[in-house]
Amino acid sequence: MPMNLLDHGEHKFPQARLIESSSTLGWQGIAAELRSHPAGDLPPFQAQQLEVTLAIDGASEGFVSRKGDGLRQKTRVAPGTLWISPVGVSEDDIRISRPLSRILHLYLPSQPFDHLAEQQGGAPIRSSAIRYLAGVHDELIRQIGLALLAEMNAPTAGGRLLAESLAAALTARLVQAHATSPPRPVAAPRRPPALDEARTRRVIEFMHAHLAHDIGLADLAAVAFMSPFHFARLFKQRVGVPPHRYLAQLRLEAAKALLCRGELPLIEIALVSGFSDPANFSRAFRRFSGLTPSQFRAQHAGR
Repeated sequence: MPMNLLDHGEHKFPQARLIESSSTLGWQGIAAELRSHPAGDLPPFQAQQLEVTLAIDGASEGFVSRKGDGLRQKTRVAPGTLWISPVGVSEDDIRISRPLSRILHLYLPSQPFDHLAEQQGGAPIRSSAIRYLAGVHDELIRQIGLALLAEMNAPTAGGRLLAESLAAALTARLVQAHATSPPRPVAAPRRPPALDEARTRRVIEFMHAHLAHDIGLADLAAVAFMSPFHFARLFKQRVGVPPHRYLAQLRLEAAKALLCRGELPLIEIALVSGFSDPANFSRAFRRFSGLTPSQFRAQHAGR
């Protein structure tokens, strides 16, 4: 890729305060930032990643005015308002009229769009084919954004899988609803293979064998011999929960066993449970068990 996904926000919004970032969470194929923006003009910018922007909070009488590739847009800022900025668009005039307290920025690379077209039997579609839009109201994209923001605020044991599943859903939605024209089929869409008992068992065995490793959606899909776009949906249909939640449950159950043994320090248990930050591990474990790791160890050590 021409630049790291999170370099986009650093270059485009030099005056905006960074509140939250996915930079330490190990996500692949999508990045997210929550920023507060002062009023004023932004420098000219040419996007090398696709950006979806979601207003978490509004601004009374505030608006964003921007011009990209000669198209001028002026949008009132209300909670849930979306902006879409495709790859390659040159924005030479961006103005924020009032300070914006919480704006979520999502960044996508171009490769998933190519893969999606291939799987659906459509003509190739690139991320640059997504329209340059402002003032969009799309409830599905809003919910995806809020789910990613929640994961940034309180990381879970299956956070990378969750983020990558949401990235796949976001890519599909952008192609379906916000492309210059829907991709026309050039061949019959590939029918995804069934996630039968044998494939499901292989995936679950892989999860058990790699609980302490950085598992991505593509890793599990490869074990099942299917595309990431289909795997997450079929796994949930088969097992009853999405893969990120299943993996999180396995990791936290394994953490319980390690805490009972009383041999490893909490920081090491956090790492093998998929957390780089012990505080995030403690919060996730408490939501799962009702106790902090220290409390659980004190009650169950030696059992």
